[in-house]
Amino acid sequence: MPFLEANNIVKKYANHLALNDVSISVDSGSVFGLLGPNGAGKTTLIRIINQITGPDSGTVMFDGRPLKSSDVSNIGYLPEERGLYKKMKVGEQALYLAQLKGLSNQDAMKRLKYWFEKFEIAGWWNKKVEELSKGMAQKIQFITTILHDPALLIFDEPFSGFDPINTNLLKEEILDLRKKGATVIFSTHNMSSVEELCDSIALINNGKTIIEGNVKEIRQKFRQNIVRLDFYGDLERMKNELSSKHEIIELEALTDYNTALVKLSQETTINQLLTDMMNFCQIHGCHEILPSMDDVFIQVVNQSKNVK
Repeated sequence: MPFLEANNIVKKYANHLALNDVSISVDSGSVFGLLGPNGAGKTTLIRIINQITGPDSGTVMFDGRPLKSSDVSNIGYLPEERGLYKKMKVGEQALYLAQLKGLSNQDAMKRLKYWFEKFEIAGWWNKKVEELSKGMAQKIQFITTILHDPALLIFDEPFSGFDPINTNLLKEEILDLRKKGATVIFSTHNMSSVEELCDSIALINNGKTIIEGNVKEIRQKFRQNIVRLDFYGDLERMKNELSSKHEIIELEALTDYNTALVKLSQETTINQLLTDMMNFCQIHGCHEILPSMDDVFIQVVNQSKNVK
């Protein structure tokens, strides 16, 4: 059963139609990727779910019923725009934000101590926010977003300002939150993160949902019959044999073996390819190359530009 549904959402600002009949369905206990180019309407939809603004028409269902104002207490939102008070001390501000979420002073202190130690930032408790790096400030906001154990977490570009080590740290925490039962909406331009984290996605462009579904199924849907073949044998002969039936995208001699990227003809299976090639070489390995979410993103957005 979906934990959150946005149905036929329309939102207009002056002469700009930000969302045009957008619908998404987010399963309980999943990580859902909300994708799209800049200005596509992602942030508008997130703000509607967060009740920062309202839709002109359409409905949002939360845990099987219409979304209501009190549900904000059960949502954690990390916006792309950072919002810490620069002159406040880190610990003082984290405690203030935790209490705004309904935690008692004692409970907030206990939870903050745990997370500050886990993220190795306990030494920054009495520093001013203006002394923090962008990545350090992001850690503070991540902590205050999840501290009250909300059922729904919304992260808008959560890895902005992070080095690879801290990016992996946050990825692990997001997956752990899902394991503990949280439902996550994750908005990003980082397609590799989508493949690592997301169960399902919706791609919004020009205010419309242009593709939605399971990440693995979407990648399968956009497959192009491309195979990587690693082999031992004469490179030139393999080139001639492969090119007689298929399109060679890349052919390379590596230190230990040769490798080819081949786009198979529609009537050819991988088994048929291997059977043919074993007459001319020794196969080291073979697997299909599915399109990355980057490839899918570019293809779908470009296709949508051509639809009038």
